[in-house]
Amino acid sequence: REEAEEARQELREVVRPLREPGYREALRRKAERARKRRLRLQRRKQEAKAAKEEEAARAAEREAKIDQWRAKCIQEGEEKNRERELKAAADSVLSEVRKKQADTKRMVDILRALEKLRKLRKEAAGRKGVCPPPSADEAFENQVESLKTLLKNRTELYEAEERALRVMLEGEQEEERKREMEKKQKKEREKLLQQKLEIDSKLFGDPDEFPLAHLLQPFREYYLQAEHSVAALIQIRHEWDQYLVPADHPEGSCIPPGWVLPSLPTNDTWATAVR
Repeated sequence: REEAEEARQELREVVRPLREPGYREALRRKAERARKRRLRLQRRKQEAKAAKEEEAARAAEREAKIDQWRAKCIQEGEEKNRERELKAAADSVLSEVRKKQADTKRMVDILRALEKLRKLRKEAAGRKGVCPPPSADEAFENQVESLKTLLKNRTELYEAEERALRVMLEGEQEEERKREMEKKQKKEREKLLQQKLEIDSKLFGDPDEFPLAHLLQPFREYYLQAEHSVAALIQIRHEWDQYLVPADHPEGSCIPPGWVLPSLPTNDTWATAVR
């Protein structure tokens, strides 16, 4: 009996706070604070995880750009090395061909000198009353003609080789000029595209930073409808043509060639509205 009384007394002590006014509200506030604390911890954990994933994505993007730039540099270096090697090989072959041509020309000059020398010696021997037999003259002439034919064939062959090498070198130079022109045009296109993006950003807002970009989509569709519809292009051009005037017209001005960019804010209030 005493043990039961003690147990009942202990139970009363435990239940007593529950009967006090405001205890349930305090308990509810405590539970609410614990719930909010858990939510804050979960939110911070999610934000940290998102920040970590975003940083990892940026790092991966940087690595990809670095790899792309490195591959581009390696490719350009390999192309330049191949071009240098090809040009060096072509120059070496061309130098060898020119050397062969010089040797052939020298042999032709030697052959002419031999003909002239034999003629002089034959005239000197004739003045002394010594005349070589006709067979000797015929053999000499046949040998000279054979050598002339050989040298002529070699000269034509070397000239053809030189022309082929020059055509190849000119083709390589033309390809190099074409590549340089394409690079220049690509840079110009990228520059124009960047300028267009900057102008569109000033006119319509940056789609990456402006959270209400989707709200401007109807306006973009309106201003860009002429790019997708011939009828809209004709209608807009007709409306613009009504206001075409010379540059010096006193009651108007000519249509600007591009977008009319907004002027800079003249006061802080305007600047706040623009931002």
